[in-house]
Amino acid sequence: MSVSLDLEHLRTLVAIADCGGFGRASVARHISQPALSQHVRLLERSLNRKLFARDGRGMKLTADGEQVLAEARKILAVHDEAAERLQLSAERIVVIGSSEHSAEQMLPTMISMVNEAFPGAVTRFEIGRSTLLAESVAKGSVDFAIILASRGNEGGYELGRMQLRWYQAPGWTPSSAAEVLPLVAFEEPCALRERAMAALATAGLRVAVAGQSSTLDGVLAGVRAGLGVALLPTSGGQLAGLVVHEGLPAVGTVGVNLLTRRGLDPAIKEAATLAGREFFRRRGIPVQAPAGDTASGSTEFTALSPDRTGPAVVERDGEPVLPRG
Repeated sequence: MSVSLDLEHLRTLVAIADCGGFGRASVARHISQPALSQHVRLLERSLNRKLFARDGRGMKLTADGEQVLAEARKILAVHDEAAERLQLSAERIVVIGSSEHSAEQMLPTMISMVNEAFPGAVTRFEIGRSTLLAESVAKGSVDFAIILASRGNEGGYELGRMQLRWYQAPGWTPSSAAEVLPLVAFEEPCALRERAMAALATAGLRVAVAGQSSTLDGVLAGVRAGLGVALLPTSGGQLAGLVVHEGLPAVGTVGVNLLTRRGLDPAIKEAATLAGREFFRRRGIPVQAPAGDTASGSTEFTALSPDRTGPAVVERDGEPVLPRG
């Protein structure tokens, strides 16, 4: 009796091997972990073979699993090559996330370069707070995101840095009778707001939040209306309807980091990195070479088997996970 193998189940098997575990494979495949586990069970049932065995706190491929994995790679390669020759490639969607601060200044460059690198791709983009974008990247619903690294521990790697400046409405001056400086800021939690408050307090200034918003447009509207000053990042351009306030302490710079989801096509990651670095180069802002993506906050060690012929044993944060295929 012949056995028909489901290509999606085979793709799941390869994803588990390449991503190093079930959880990360479910993110890369954009399916839930229960659905991914069901793929494995159905594949095992159709082949009447056990593909995985528990190994400490992780899972590893059995000997049968290693054999099926090798065949799965061959089957998928032949299938995908044939589909490409027949022009049956599935629509590629690239989901780009950007903080509001980066959207107006960096996002057009990013989208343009990704579209040039992948002319047939459909680009979707999400604008939001950096903390929410980081969560979306971790879940795999966003392919990569440009975020403000205001605290310095946000992960990813730094593309460049933006200058932080105080802004006010043209002609605005604080009331001479006021004992506190009015500040317009993002709603908490916000690292940029924390830095503004800390810098003003260190300078001996009393501060009161005169206006706050969950969006950049709201903050800008508050400053333009004369509610107070705001601390905002800039890459050298002008903010419409605002001028720099010169009388307050310098706060320095803020990093602009690139976060990428696990399992992202390396070519897309490279295009995003080049686009981000090109943006800063065009403005004469120094960029640093990426030292590796630390978005997951994990440490990975790989060791070959003693005879250097067997599959690698991978440990991440001290826990064994599935060897990479």
